[in-house]
Amino acid sequence: MSDIKKVVLAYSGGLDTSVIVKWLQETYQCEVVTFTADIGQGEEVEPARAKAEAMGVKEIYIDDLREEFVRDYVFPMFRANTIYEGEYLLGTSIARPLIAKRLIEIANETGADAISHGATGKGNDQVRFELGAYALKPGIQVIAPWREWDLNSREKLMDYCEMHNIPVDFSGKKKKSPFSMDANLLHISYEGGNLEDPWSEAEEDMWRWSVSPENAPDVATYIELTYEKGDIVAIDDQLMSPATVLEYLNKVGGDNGIGRLDIVENRYVGMKARGCYETPGGTIMLKAHRAIESLTLDRESAHLKDSLMPKYAEVIYNGYWWSPERKMLQGLIDGTQDVVNGKVRLKLYKGNVFVAGRQSEDSLFDEKMATFEDDAGAYDQKDAEGFIKLNALRLRIAANKGRNLS
Repeated sequence: MSDIKKVVLAYSGGLDTSVIVKWLQETYQCEVVTFTADIGQGEEVEPARAKAEAMGVKEIYIDDLREEFVRDYVFPMFRANTIYEGEYLLGTSIARPLIAKRLIEIANETGADAISHGATGKGNDQVRFELGAYALKPGIQVIAPWREWDLNSREKLMDYCEMHNIPVDFSGKKKKSPFSMDANLLHISYEGGNLEDPWSEAEEDMWRWSVSPENAPDVATYIELTYEKGDIVAIDDQLMSPATVLEYLNKVGGDNGIGRLDIVENRYVGMKARGCYETPGGTIMLKAHRAIESLTLDRESAHLKDSLMPKYAEVIYNGYWWSPERKMLQGLIDGTQDVVNGKVRLKLYKGNVFVAGRQSEDSLFDEKMATFEDDAGAYDQKDAEGFIKLNALRLRIAANKGRNLS
């Protein structure tokens, strides 16, 4: 007899997690609490309630976390201009700490002994969910069915559903996508199918959020983003909440063919994986934030931020959002953002994001200093001679000693 009496399951209402509900009830003889998070995946989450009820679940949580997701996770990450391995905008990674936090909160509210998730034993998500859970509640037990059961194919899962009368939308009703997809307000990802061959090009009908750059409008779209302390607060002078900002940018970006990505990345568990991503809003946000920082941040502050960003990205990708190192890095990053205020004007055209202008009352750009015209004595060019000689001193000394520096 298991000592686990109650489990909180991260529940999507799909095939895998519906099987997990019944499997937990049978294997552990325990009560299951389901938690479904609306983080902007673009699908109705309320039907998960009826499915859970049909399997005897008594405690059902369905939470709209869209604003919290963007405000407390996406925006802080973009203050750092975060990209993993030079390309990936961390759309899946950044959603996991919020889900882990809510799982633990519900476990505390309901007196549950354990949490459970539907992540496989091959991927990063199992690590992210569980590192977060252990950081927030060290004694929590975690049940990861994919590491325990033998239901290792879609066919076996569907057979299990039929055997146990589990209410799932079977593929006979509509064509099943060949891809494993994950979506939230920041992105949608695609893995599996023909993408498992890195030489195979992604098919056009796979993409859901964006038109192809070839089919994007022939006329550019201009938008203006207003920043306060590193976060977007308005678009075209219209005040917007964090989630509304990202929804709008996803729409306008997708309409202009922006945000498609096809990469081979290094998973934390050790293998390489090929994935395709659509992140239209995030692609725009990254370009714009760098533009406003270029105007307002001191050089050494900006360069230090850039040098720390790869580590910050790795911390998030590997699942250490709830860690002392992320907290420390976030404090440093956020400390630079008080002056990151102003406007950025962008030109969106056929998959590209161009900076068309930027302005700020906190700008460090001095036109008198930078001009190629007469600067009226604002900068004495003779000062550069001593500056160069002092910086060349160590090189001259080494060369005079006969050291080959070529």
